[in-house]
Amino acid sequence: MDHECAQQNLLLASLSTDVQERLFSGMERVELPQGKVIYEAGDTVRHVYFPTDSIIAMLCVTESGASAEISVVGNEGVVGLALFMGGGSMSSGAVVQSSGHAYRLQGYRFMDEYNRHGELLQLILRYTQTLITQMSQTAACNRHHCIEQQLCRWLLLSLDRLPGNELEMTQELIANMLGVRREGITEAAGKLQRQGIIEYYRGHISVIDRLRLEQLSCECYAVVKRETDRLLPCRPEQLSAVTYRRD
Repeated sequence: MDHECAQQNLLLASLSTDVQERLFSGMERVELPQGKVIYEAGDTVRHVYFPTDSIIAMLCVTESGASAEISVVGNEGVVGLALFMGGGSMSSGAVVQSSGHAYRLQGYRFMDEYNRHGELLQLILRYTQTLITQMSQTAACNRHHCIEQQLCRWLLLSLDRLPGNELEMTQELIANMLGVRREGITEAAGKLQRQGIIEYYRGHISVIDRLRLEQLSCECYAVVKRETDRLLPCRPEQLSAVTYRRD
């Protein structure tokens, strides 16, 4: 496999060479088209996925078929939380939000390294904390903030996990992710476009003024970004310093 491409995932890039070699030997690069279902709620986790240039959304789906996104995972993370948390099966679904690629590893090979109680364990526990923070802020945001603020937060979280400033996403899909009406997204996106912050055309979104987008977002984005930056260093030599530091 291409080690350089795999290291586009920041978790994998954070690991020492020895750990990388053990993991990389069992990985395969997979293509993830938009809309592909990675897991459905209740599925047993048999593989973990390390996205490189794709985004995978974790979704809750109600009995009526309505859905809402609870978190997004891109090149900063890994999908398959239930495996290393001990539950074994997913409580939510996982769907490809933005097409691209990921590196897939069989669950037992991941757990072999995880159970060494070394670097990977420390890193995954910290990553889990960032994911819990994101889920908590998403819940608060969906309850207390307007659709425009939710859209700004969603765009910023997505951009942080992609190499450029462009997204391929229809308004209907965004509405499904946020659990709101499409008309609300149309109005909010139109307002951002009129202000020159984004350009939107037939499912293609370009962010023109990121600074202004951050200013219009609620505090939820900043909370998630700050916690992610604090807990997920990209250099292996930082691991123990973050884990054992006392304030």
